[in-house]
Amino acid sequence: MVRRVAIDASPPINRFMKDGLDKDAFRKTITVLAARVPPSKTGSVLKSQAMRGFLMDLPKIRSVVYDPSHPDGDRLVLLRVSEEAALTPDVSSFLKEVSNGLTTYTLTLDYDYWTADEILQAVLPEELCDESPTGFAITGHLAHLNLNKQYLPYKYLIGQIILDKNKNIRTVVNKLDKIDNQFRFFKMELLAGDPDYVVEQHESNCRFTFDFTEVYWNSRLHTEHERLVALFKPEDVIADVFAGVGPFAVPAAKKGCAVLANDLNPNSAKYLSKNASDNKVAHLMRISCEDGRSFIPAVVSRALQDPFPAYAGPKLSRSEEKANRKLQQQNALCSTHTTAKTVDSNLECPTRSCITHFVLNLPDSAIEFLDAFRGIFSSARHDGMDLDVIYTNMPMVHCHCFTRECEPDKAREDIRQRVEQRLGHALTESFSLHMVRSVAPNKDMYCMSFRLPHEVAFAR
Repeated sequence: MVRRVAIDASPPINRFMKDGLDKDAFRKTITVLAARVPPSKTGSVLKSQAMRGFLMDLPKIRSVVYDPSHPDGDRLVLLRVSEEAALTPDVSSFLKEVSNGLTTYTLTLDYDYWTADEILQAVLPEELCDESPTGFAITGHLAHLNLNKQYLPYKYLIGQIILDKNKNIRTVVNKLDKIDNQFRFFKMELLAGDPDYVVEQHESNCRFTFDFTEVYWNSRLHTEHERLVALFKPEDVIADVFAGVGPFAVPAAKKGCAVLANDLNPNSAKYLSKNASDNKVAHLMRISCEDGRSFIPAVVSRALQDPFPAYAGPKLSRSEEKANRKLQQQNALCSTHTTAKTVDSNLECPTRSCITHFVLNLPDSAIEFLDAFRGIFSSARHDGMDLDVIYTNMPMVHCHCFTRECEPDKAREDIRQRVEQRLGHALTESFSLHMVRSVAPNKDMYCMSFRLPHEVAFAR
């Protein structure tokens, strides 16, 4: 009976490590069987049906290597057994036909060979290995962990391992339980790497720069950012009440939208301005730093009193600009003096003074701000001006929120009731509810989108 000897390529167990990481302790040598095969025959050996299940299959280990003692001679085809007795009769017979004999080969594995999870499994206490904390969010060059309490004694060890095993990461932090009460971003501590918290994040074909310790950013929301921006038309006017550093506002402006973006956090507003400039959309954005409750009614007046220029259409390519100039030159020579019909024909479009979408991306408390919409279009707020003539269509409101109801029907009813209670009016028109993500057990994030009721906007 053939006895298969398994190759143990797991890292050495070093559960004594807690205060520091000793990489030299992770070194292991494995002796395996190898067949000496002429270079011209290695391909047929690797493809052979007889060799299935016996060829080396360890990750990052080549199946064919040079013979250290004869580098210009036969190649060594590595096998996944360590003893000749582990070979089946048909494999032994096949190797006798194609090879020039068997030998042994020593594999040397070190700290760099194993994955972060494998190293953690070797250093953490056995009772903590089932859910080793290898998951993290990446923002720019920074890895962001949210360690459970039982892993905190090993936090620096975990941070160093994650830093070592992810070459694009330079900083590893852990989110603390403390949260900034005013600006709603989490405090954090450095676990490993450089204390460099100003990151550059790319999303939605935009570049965002910000200090991760001063503002809120969640990389897991990129699909929600893209989904909502996709609903906007280039000619729209967007009021982003809790804009942060611009994950909705900047891509919307890049699409052509006029954006009034606000955030109470001065650092968010600072980086929002930088991101607008860096992405070349500053001319389409107006940035403020004030409380959302004050911003909602005030932004309506600002858009009316200082409208945005009309949407000018997509930016022309060089070839389109050249063709446009040529057409203008040709028409200038015509005696009829007719005006050339250029690619950009939107110059006579009216300016943009009506807000078409409000975005309230503050899921923890956005619903509480909905009562600020009451009376935002009333004539008393606008020196007797009748906004009913201007706002022939009510704007859409996109309000992010949390719910503890996990069943979709119950979640829909819970959110609808809370929204209507804060608005002081029923949602008579249809509304949509989009499930964004599960935040924690029994806690989901949604986006409720509805058309602002006329009775609310024009309430006295």
